[in-house]
Amino acid sequence: MTTALAHPNIALVKYWGKQDKAGNMPATPNLSITLSELSTVTTIGDSDRFQFQLNGEPVDDPKVSALIAAMTENFNLPPLRIDSTNNFPTSAGLASSAAGFAALVTAVDAHCKLGMNPALRSEWARRGSASAARSICGGFVALVPPDWQAQSLAPAQHWPLEVVVAITRQEAKDVSSTEGMERSRITSPFYNQWLRSAGDDYAEASAAITERDFEKLAAIAELSCLKMHSLMLTSRPTLSYWTPASVACMDRVRELRSQGEAVFFTVDAGPQIKAVCLPESRAAVAKALADVPGVLEILCSPLGEGARIIND
Repeated sequence: MTTALAHPNIALVKYWGKQDKAGNMPATPNLSITLSELSTVTTIGDSDRFQFQLNGEPVDDPKVSALIAAMTENFNLPPLRIDSTNNFPTSAGLASSAAGFAALVTAVDAHCKLGMNPALRSEWARRGSASAARSICGGFVALVPPDWQAQSLAPAQHWPLEVVVAITRQEAKDVSSTEGMERSRITSPFYNQWLRSAGDDYAEASAAITERDFEKLAAIAELSCLKMHSLMLTSRPTLSYWTPASVACMDRVRELRSQGEAVFFTVDAGPQIKAVCLPESRAAVAKALADVPGVLEILCSPLGEGARIIND
């Protein structure tokens, strides 16, 4: 048996929408940070038939089945048993699919001795979930044209940021990211402007990371987040992944920043708030968000490594 571990990543410059062609490629360039304390552990073993378990329960996941079918056709894989476990809420806006597919491809590659390099693993992970391409790498990660394979912008040690996650709902979201993206692409009147502005957002954030300019990164990351959620809110029917506590947490982060704490927020397609901060602000941010009514749990994480084998 072979076991791989991968971490979710949090996009600071978002994508929301896919290209209208094969390959499951984002419509816009995007970049993320990889979290160390949240993880997916996936174990692959030989079997007489394909089996998939998630968090200890048999699951019929069409995306996992489709990816394994494509890899079987391409690499002549044997039947496999796959057991995957998350140490954080699944399908709840915490990038569980990103960590899951990155761990899955990494484990299959090692178990079946496919000999993939990180770029090829990233490409296969992207076929399962576009953001999974980024979880192949650690630290600061880009997913950009023309190849749409994850590229490391900088290792975690380049800029030791901290992430405080405020969990405001633990159930799976009602509308998947895939469904939501397509709804926004087709119906939001602001979608084309989103496409046009994404390149500038990416360039500005990338420069901020290189320069370790926290104020610049905070401004562009919050703007990218709010632009993405504006697409959701202007879709038909409208999409809102936030809870009242989500909005209260964003207000609390702004309040903390006005008091001198180095912190900004970002929110993916879900109700969880990710407050990115400098290490010296983490304790104050965690305490302040824990006190927000409706916050169920606080998770804290520094930046982490990419997907890797932990037992073979």
